[in-house]
Amino acid sequence: MIQKKVRPVFSRAVFATSILVLSTIAFVALNTFSTVGFQNARLDLTDRSLFTLADGTRNMVNGLREPITLRFYYSEDVVTEIPALRAHAQRVRDLLQEISSASNGNVRVEEINPQSFSIEEDQATDAGLTGVPLRTGDKVFLGVVGTNTVDGREVIGFLSPERATYLEYDLARLIFSLANPEKPLLGVVSNLPLDTGAGGLLLAMEGRSEPFMIYQELKNSFTVDFLEQDFDRIANEIKVLALVHPKPMDPQTLYAIDQFVMRGGRVIAFLDPHSEVSLTAGPAGKPVQGYTEASNMPELMKSWGVEMNPNEVLADKLRAQRVAAGARQRRQLTDYVLWQRLLPEDFASDDPITAPLDALHTGSAGILEPTADATTIFTPIVQSSPEAMILDLERVKSAPSPDDLLRAFEPAGERFTIAARISGPVKTAFPDGRPLADDEEEVPTALKSSKHLVESIDDANIVIFADSDIFDDRFWVQVQNFLGDRIAVPTADNASFVVNAVENLMGSNDLISLRAREPADRPFTVVEDIRRDAEEKFLAEETRLQTRIDETEARLAALRAELPEGAGAAALLTDAQEAEMASLQRELAEGRRALRDVQGDLRRDVDALGARIAFLNMALVPLLVGAVWLVLSWTRRRKRATRAQAAGRSVMSADTNTGAAS
Repeated sequence: MIQKKVRPVFSRAVFATSILVLSTIAFVALNTFSTVGFQNARLDLTDRSLFTLADGTRNMVNGLREPITLRFYYSEDVVTEIPALRAHAQRVRDLLQEISSASNGNVRVEEINPQSFSIEEDQATDAGLTGVPLRTGDKVFLGVVGTNTVDGREVIGFLSPERATYLEYDLARLIFSLANPEKPLLGVVSNLPLDTGAGGLLLAMEGRSEPFMIYQELKNSFTVDFLEQDFDRIANEIKVLALVHPKPMDPQTLYAIDQFVMRGGRVIAFLDPHSEVSLTAGPAGKPVQGYTEASNMPELMKSWGVEMNPNEVLADKLRAQRVAAGARQRRQLTDYVLWQRLLPEDFASDDPITAPLDALHTGSAGILEPTADATTIFTPIVQSSPEAMILDLERVKSAPSPDDLLRAFEPAGERFTIAARISGPVKTAFPDGRPLADDEEEVPTALKSSKHLVESIDDANIVIFADSDIFDDRFWVQVQNFLGDRIAVPTADNASFVVNAVENLMGSNDLISLRAREPADRPFTVVEDIRRDAEEKFLAEETRLQTRIDETEARLAALRAELPEGAGAAALLTDAQEAEMASLQRELAEGRRALRDVQGDLRRDVDALGARIAFLNMALVPLLVGAVWLVLSWTRRRKRATRAQAAGRSVMSADTNTGAAS
């Protein structure tokens, strides 16, 4: 009996076309739904949640007592052919929308497109925004004007892409300033030209001063009040006093600081056994007049339960920064153990000042230790790595080369404290009261009304950092000039530490979680270890060969000294002397050749390491993908072959059964 073949209702072509049409409809519907339904949805897969609104921002906008309006001026029509700027502007727009959504209506965002020769363009210019001119004659505006319900107004003139990693902090600081128009008062005592830069008053009078960028950050958050370096009393309005590399202070000034702490005042001190920033040359080629190379306050430090040896400087091999090796070296960079790049494992993870930091750059820092009879609690918040040692100050002042420091380096095998928080009860450093000045017979009448305190009213809260070079712009920031404005692009969190510490001592923590949210510098630690080991071997071999060359040259010089003077002196050499001199000259040439080979081998090792890393980065993943594809292809072919064999056996079995039945 012959069975009729049943034809399908739809042909394969119709079925395929239907599937294609339905898939297209589903794709369009899904995209439309996701655009509308998930407009504000975000999936942040970065290591430190760099694109997720921080808790500090959420707390701030949720706690606003009055509405704030942010006007976002963006020349959208002009930047259509500038993809990078358009992408950055989109991120600004997204972040503003997230802030508005998280504020429960407290932050209103208005977007304005200031087209050329329009009223909106005039408004943007009048508001203080910076228009970047293009070759077409148009101007690009990308800034924010924030206002509150009274007369408060804050402006970000241009949201530069170079500060993209600080975008949330810049916007949050603008909102914070509008919500808190009265900035806290910060007292500052310093012998560094924080407000003028290395140019000092001379350039400041000419309008060409360049203040330290950390000082600019402090001014953005606080009202900074510089105190004279000799004073009798600190005003009650000052709650936090910053001592930034102060000059040696007289007993009356030290007493005023002592009583400030007794009354509950907070102190952050930056002291230094060897301040490199104070030695920075100004326009005249000399440091600022009145500079001091070192700073310390042993009398007050003792009463606070901490000490810093003025003759000790920290060196750290594991955290050494890379510097130029010198013109006579065959490699470009080398480790400089006196300058450190400290990493998160060197910071106290449970302290709000240091917990969010990624890196700190320090130079010739000091070492802090608790005193034996301290009544306070000494808590390290910044430390060296275990591969650190103590150098004598005079050795540092002799300006040894980076390689000389590496050759003589002997790690102590312990961490040394660079910054510490001091807390707990404090006793006065002046139990007998205010000391009299040389020209005084009794305490001035204006000071007699002040009660002398022998113990602190409340537990002290003091932060001490044994380095002043943390303020040096060269150490931590690249300053770029953008249409007359100075834009800071940090390479370390030095400013974050300083402002975090002041805000923490002031009692404000909302901005701390934002300030250091830039992408962390994530070095190839394995590569760094390999490089460090290679350089260590190179230096050891170089030292051995150089010693051999020096000894050979000394023997040659001694041999030549035995010869009489005159042109025919060489003819008076004995056969033994002539053979020895020839041998020494060959040995000298061989030593110099070996030294060149060692220097070349180091460079070749570094280049080979770079080539291997480049291969792993570029070729390994494609090779792995290709290998997986080959395995899958081979597996699929095997399955097809197995199915074909099974089908063949079924057909043969059916034919056999049919033949048997017939």
